[in-house]
Amino acid sequence: MKLFNQLRWFFIREWKRYLGAIVLLIIIAILQLFPPKIVGILIDLIIKKNMHGLQILPWIAIILLVACTVYILRYLWRVLLFGASYQLATELRVKFYSYLSEQSQVFFLKNRTGDLIARATNDVDRIVFAAGEGVLTLVDSLVMGFSVLIVMSTQISFLLTIISLIPMPIMAILIKKYGKELHETFRYAQKSFSLLNNQTQEILTSIRMIRAFGSEKTQLKKFNTIATDAGKKNMEVAKIDARFDPVIYLSVAFSNLLCVMGGGFLVWNNQITIGQLTSFIMYLGLMIWPMLALAWMFNIVERGSAAWDRIYAIINKELCIKDGNKTVPPYSGLLSINIKNFFYPDNTIASLKDIHIILEPGNTLGICGPTGSGKSTLLKLIQRQFNFNKKDITYHSLSLLDLKIDTWRSKIAVVNQTSFLFSESIANNISLGKPNASQEEIEEVAKLADIHKDIIYLPKGYKTQVGERGVMLSGGQKQRISIARALLLNAEILILDDALSAVDSQTENIILKNINQWKKNGHSLIITAHRLSALIDSDEIIVIKNGLIIQRGNHSKLITEENWYKSMYCYQQLAVELEDN
Repeated sequence: MKLFNQLRWFFIREWKRYLGAIVLLIIIAILQLFPPKIVGILIDLIIKKNMHGLQILPWIAIILLVACTVYILRYLWRVLLFGASYQLATELRVKFYSYLSEQSQVFFLKNRTGDLIARATNDVDRIVFAAGEGVLTLVDSLVMGFSVLIVMSTQISFLLTIISLIPMPIMAILIKKYGKELHETFRYAQKSFSLLNNQTQEILTSIRMIRAFGSEKTQLKKFNTIATDAGKKNMEVAKIDARFDPVIYLSVAFSNLLCVMGGGFLVWNNQITIGQLTSFIMYLGLMIWPMLALAWMFNIVERGSAAWDRIYAIINKELCIKDGNKTVPPYSGLLSINIKNFFYPDNTIASLKDIHIILEPGNTLGICGPTGSGKSTLLKLIQRQFNFNKKDITYHSLSLLDLKIDTWRSKIAVVNQTSFLFSESIANNISLGKPNASQEEIEEVAKLADIHKDIIYLPKGYKTQVGERGVMLSGGQKQRISIARALLLNAEILILDDALSAVDSQTENIILKNINQWKKNGHSLIITAHRLSALIDSDEIIVIKNGLIIQRGNHSKLITEENWYKSMYCYQQLAVELEDN
């Protein structure tokens, strides 16, 4: 029942729907009391020979009318009740997605995609089912149960009612016990389902690599282990679930047995009539649904409660990245970086140390260094994917921590090392950040990224579907589409995180030349690259090693110093000459 308290905010807001459904349920419960009463009266009148033949037909018509009315009213309250619960499903999923979209990299380092998908789908369905069917069965069982109980005890025999309901307290105790067991067991089953979801998602995502390494059987064995465990956990849930119905049916059977024995005794002693006993047995039949519904309600509410705990464990977490309240002036400004030390969460070794950089509007900053030196970490901090000290990074002399995240991120456009394309058309992928972009704008940035000529030779041009994660395209094509997507935003700062690694040197020169023309309008460029030829035209180049800046200056200056930059540049130039020969 804790779940209903947790969802009270929704019940209060949608009180009209729920009140309407409850009123209809009460009316239905009252109407269902009439047929047993009428049948009992008819039996007594027939036994006494006070009614026969066509005189019975009007009473049968009344029973049919009640049945038709109940049918219509049940339709109406289902529309009211389930309409509200489906609205809850939409809101929970939107809230869950909104929360995920605001999370930092730290959150996604700790939570796997498959588990989050399971929570957004399966767990939300359980909560919604409890908010719909759970409320229905709770109200319906209570209203119907109490209504029938009152009629049985006041209109027929209080003593017979007490005798017939002796098994009910035992049933209630057992159901409560099984409900607690079900809550814990179902929570573990959902966790196993999340693990299964994780494994499925990872296998489907990396299926080509699995085939390339010939590890299908190994992955199948691993998947089979997880699937078997999930099956066992669900079987444990089913075993507990299977205990509910026998308890209920045994309780109902004993109630009927006590009813017939006690009712027969009362009829024998002329305390009630045969017609009243018949009505009582029919009323007891109506009690079966409330008892079944009550047990079912405990079942689905416990499942919903376990699912809510899993959802709430995510959306109740405090956001790692706090939003600021200041906006940025509508023109390019000075980006200043002064990082004394930066540590990743739960890491005692600094990933960046003594980083001091100033990027003026319209300038290009080149970043290079050995693998794992901290280049991508620096770019992640600029994007505010991790927390840092207030004065570490400023823009327009305003700390990034004080700026509204949406405002700041609208000022930057990023092309990451790994290009991600959605399973949509090329045009839709390019216009991701600007959905209302015209075809002319899309083609213009495609030309800047040197991908236009490739696109027009595809069967459907810009309408070509790229497939899952852009599977229909080469690595270089995906990178260039990602660059075009970033250029379309016309952001003040463009960040290329080794975004030219999959293109050849000639294409790289064309793209950089086009970007240098584009950035003359006041745009700034930050570019990291392992191929140093991409950094030659940068206004300043910094070389990072082990989180420290070991060299800085333009290409002409760095090429004269005996250090990492010169040795790497000469090595790469020699490699190019050998390839040409």
